[in-house]
Amino acid sequence: MSITENPKNTGARASIASKFRKTFRWILTLLLVFLAAFVYMKYFFTYSEGYRAGLLQKFSHKGVIFKTYEGEMVLSSVSSNRDVAIASEKFLFTVTNRSLVREFDTLQGSTIIVHYRQMKSSVFWRGDSQYLVDSVKEKK
Repeated sequence: MSITENPKNTGARASIASKFRKTFRWILTLLLVFLAAFVYMKYFFTYSEGYRAGLLQKFSHKGVIFKTYEGEMVLSSVSSNRDVAIASEKFLFTVTNRSLVREFDTLQGSTIIVHYRQMKSSVFWRGDSQYLVDSVKEKK
């Protein structure tokens, strides 16, 4: 009788293989859970939200395969006595709600207030910006 035919040796190998498979499944499950949590936190978790007010300078529908609505607002921190922004900063955003598109088209050149949600990163089907605008109103 050889060593490989020993019933005790075969049982030990099966036990080791079973433990290895169990450990491998646990490690794989943990990796998948961490990967899912990372993707959620990076692309779908709302990092911050708030309001921005400024002049709607540009609003366009762009993209090669995935068309998205992208906007550009000029945020002024200092203005002159003629309603001209002296010190300004651009706020780039994406609109995902298609019902808001007509409102943005009619408000170009107006001072508006938008509510946004900021994600940590953008995904290609949702636009270029990490700022997603979900409401708009004209500032009077």
